[in-house]
Amino acid sequence: MDNHFFHLVKHSPWPLLIALNLINSITSITKLILNSSSLMCFFFVFISVLIMIQWWRDVIRESLYEGSRSLKINYMIGSGMIFFIVSEICLFSSFFWMYFYYGLSPDMETGSVWPPFKITQMSFMDIPLLNTMILLMSGFFITWAHYNLTMNSFKNSMINLMMSILLGLYFLVIQGYEYMNSSISFNDSVFGNSFFILTGFHGLHVMIGLIFLVVMMLQLIKKKFSFMNMNGFEYSIWYWHFVDIVWLFLYLTVYWWGM
Repeated sequence: MDNHFFHLVKHSPWPLLIALNLINSITSITKLILNSSSLMCFFFVFISVLIMIQWWRDVIRESLYEGSRSLKINYMIGSGMIFFIVSEICLFSSFFWMYFYYGLSPDMETGSVWPPFKITQMSFMDIPLLNTMILLMSGFFITWAHYNLTMNSFKNSMINLMMSILLGLYFLVIQGYEYMNSSISFNDSVFGNSFFILTGFHGLHVMIGLIFLVVMMLQLIKKKFSFMNMNGFEYSIWYWHFVDIVWLFLYLTVYWWGM
């Protein structure tokens, strides 16, 4: 028996595999942008999902069946999740910095105006407003699911969590529809670059958040949560609210102010 509060993790192949696969994913995304070749991109995303499933399976197994979690360890894991979200905030801050840099001081190549000359403006009252309402409603349902879980109402919690997942999927469908019908392309000067980088990276984080929520849904169906043990569920809520807040900033800056 260990005489300390810490958990010394076992040897695991998943960190190395996910790191190598992310390198391949970045390469395939670059190929997608340059050559419109999406096969390799979807392949490496699929492999990433498989690795994430296996990795989370091991983490859940350590927590539920091996007794490797204590209050001290849960506190440290929660702190790690907070620092991870802070690092994501820094990532999006750099993208918003880029957008404001070019938006507040447009150069001659963009016609000295923002959006650049001959760029068809997009109404912030159209699809972007719909997506905003969808994501906010998704955040409301996942918060309600957490409240129901604290009340030991598993059925209502599952219903609300399912509604949150479905609204997240609907958000991605509407976002894809906007891309397909948009008059802006990635090659439309720095405006097109910044628009698709910001909205695309946000969409990627929505996908990651949905995977997180689906894993929590499976755990909830198997009744592996209780009002005393729901750390993973709370971490997924933190991440989903982070995605909500980023979209609000994106809506106000890119769609409302930028257009």
